[in-house]
Amino acid sequence: MNKGEPATTVGIPTETEVGSVFVSNYPPYSFWSDEAVPAVQLALDSPPVPGATLGLYVHIPFCRKRCKFCYFRVYTDKNARDIETYLDAVVNEARLVAGRPAIVGRPLKFVYFGGGTPSYISSKHLRSLVRRLRDTLEWDAAEEVTFECEPGTLTRPRTEAVREVGVTRLSLGIENFNDDILRENGRAHVSKEIAKVLPWIAELDFDQLNVDLIAGMVGETWETWKETVQKTVETGADSVTVYQMELPYNTVYSRELISGEGPPVADWQLKREWHAYAFEQLEAAGYEISSAYTVVKRDKAARFVYRDSVWQGTDMIGAGVSSFSHVSGVHFQNVSSWGGYLARLQSDQLPVERAFAISERERLTRETILQLKLGRIGSEYFQKKFGVEILDEFRSAFGALEAEKMLEIHGNEVRLTREGLLRVDQLLPVFYAPEYRNARYT
Repeated sequence: MNKGEPATTVGIPTETEVGSVFVSNYPPYSFWSDEAVPAVQLALDSPPVPGATLGLYVHIPFCRKRCKFCYFRVYTDKNARDIETYLDAVVNEARLVAGRPAIVGRPLKFVYFGGGTPSYISSKHLRSLVRRLRDTLEWDAAEEVTFECEPGTLTRPRTEAVREVGVTRLSLGIENFNDDILRENGRAHVSKEIAKVLPWIAELDFDQLNVDLIAGMVGETWETWKETVQKTVETGADSVTVYQMELPYNTVYSRELISGEGPPVADWQLKREWHAYAFEQLEAAGYEISSAYTVVKRDKAARFVYRDSVWQGTDMIGAGVSSFSHVSGVHFQNVSSWGGYLARLQSDQLPVERAFAISERERLTRETILQLKLGRIGSEYFQKKFGVEILDEFRSAFGALEAEKMLEIHGNEVRLTREGLLRVDQLLPVFYAPEYRNARYT
């Protein structure tokens, strides 16, 4: 039995230990396997599920530096030629998928450029990538195009290029405004770079500016956090996303902690207090809660099409090394090594490494727990989609969390309390089937 992690173990941890906490999917990734890869081919070669939406995630795995808390597949040693080779492979992957029966002719509902650091690549590379992807997939009707940025990688011309290619939501990874904290945690940017880019973003009038923060970075204090929250309010961002620092297994800090040499990390109670403070201050400044992590301006119609679609089980093609996809009930992940990914695409082979064919019951559980992150869910959606009354199906789980004052049940709607909202990921294992509890998450 693998050591249980907070993402799979019933109970609220107190100390920040090594292991995943943020729940991005269900069942856990550790149950995905290469034996299930043939199910991917079957799904791609079959007509799509009627009414299913489709999105595209593009992984840009390049960074100036690797943050000490980062667990994503990123590279800091690639030159312009490497980047061009990689982007060619991404386009080829999109081409190989686009003609399959499950995908051909379907319009994209959203496009998401994540990383790594999408804003690391040059304007020339970005324009070429977007042009070729638009020639390959039905992009024109996309309701949202999101692009993640690290402040220090943006120049005025590059920001203009991002706007020019049709990005609607710019997600700026500020994380913190304190230079000492940014440096200690391995961030590549400092506060003066944040100040430099904000006017460009405002002048270019993106539909939505989202700012990311992390509560509990190493070195954080109440004084520094209050300053960061205040400066975040001053940015005037349309939405703000606050994550609580976690330490999955493959981070620098995690390796140091396992060896007994890591720096002190804030416990979960303190991180929740900082998270709560940020929400309180942002609400006072005219924002309202959109999910367990995000607030949006009350007078701005900010949307999260990617988030909501994924939490509702959309089909999604994840292009790029180690990317995740979902088509017609089959989840799959690309090869996680640079050389392996490129080799597959150079041979015109889909670079799938592992997969999981999800059952109807698992689909129901997945959507229930992910949508619970919105802070409230109603039974009507699940009754219509699955023919199931979730208050009956998960009576025991809802009852246990209600007894702990983590949620309240009002008629056919479940609403998380503020305390439940701030620790939602740590509540979700109570919904898991027994075989998925206390397992390695990734």
